[in-house]
Amino acid sequence: MLTQQLGCDIIIIVHEHDNVCQNHMAEYEAVCKKKKRGVSVISKRTKLRKMIEDYDLYLLILPGIIYLLIFAYGPMSGLQLAFRDYRFVDGIWGSPWVGFAHFERFFNMFLFREVMVNTVLISIYSIIFGFPVPIIMALLLNHLRSKIFVRTFRTVSYAPHFISMVIMVGMLIFFLNPRTGVVNIILSSLGFDTVNFMARPQYFRTIFIASSIWQGSGFAMIIYTASLSSVDPALYEAADIDGASKLNKILHIDLPTLKPTIIILLILSIGNLMNVGFERVFLMQNDLNIGVSEIIPTYVYRAGLLRGNHDFATAVGLFNTVVNFGLLVSANWISRKVAGTSLW
Repeated sequence: MLTQQLGCDIIIIVHEHDNVCQNHMAEYEAVCKKKKRGVSVISKRTKLRKMIEDYDLYLLILPGIIYLLIFAYGPMSGLQLAFRDYRFVDGIWGSPWVGFAHFERFFNMFLFREVMVNTVLISIYSIIFGFPVPIIMALLLNHLRSKIFVRTFRTVSYAPHFISMVIMVGMLIFFLNPRTGVVNIILSSLGFDTVNFMARPQYFRTIFIASSIWQGSGFAMIIYTASLSSVDPALYEAADIDGASKLNKILHIDLPTLKPTIIILLILSIGNLMNVGFERVFLMQNDLNIGVSEIIPTYVYRAGLLRGNHDFATAVGLFNTVVNFGLLVSANWISRKVAGTSLW
């Protein structure tokens, strides 16, 4: 006896010497293949019919798609400026092709190392010192019993996010003024010498990171607070019955809940490593601290807008984007392999 299963889930039992049944095997298999092809065609027709039935939903997302095509994908044609010797008279398409000349110029310039180091250091310091702060704040607030204190703290921590960047940097300059600033008044009252913080390069990164944490940590905490709200209260009750401390609850309940969110946001932060906040750096920058404050975005602004080197600035910006994309893909791949969580 022979048992054979065909592609369409039909099982036929035949005798080894039954020529009639064995001769029809090929015909049965051909029929099964036709059925499979028919199923795929029907599946495609079903999807098309469903799209037609839900046409109103597709009309809702149509403005967003048009917006992306016009303002996100349309301007990408201008990236060819990075490979051309742009001349205003000839236009983008008429300017001569120079290949990677602008990239070589950027890599060989004497400011390349300084700009790269400043950009990378500020970004890494921001991730190391700034990324954990909203996580810690969310974990602590999640275990506080005083609702009045929690609401007050959230309001106070959210408020700086809605302050304009210009006003925020103006407040920093006012607070750190060597003569009338609050910080220097306190220092002088304690017997210390006043310090012009904004003119000292060694203080620039500290001020930048501290002000970033002050302005952004409260708003970033919302994401983690929302994730913690999904925790089943029964888990905390079971932990109380077992005598678990608040630290144990944080380690074994809260952090595992926040783990996917933390990983996703960390991947996005790494993918945005080379894009340091242009507005804050530009407003805090001056001739005395430019040695540590000149980063790729501010350099692109100076080269492209102030000096009119649009082709060179486009090449530098494209290099910055390619590096960010590579970091994003690498971080996502490592996260998928190590933690099992990734963007795609």
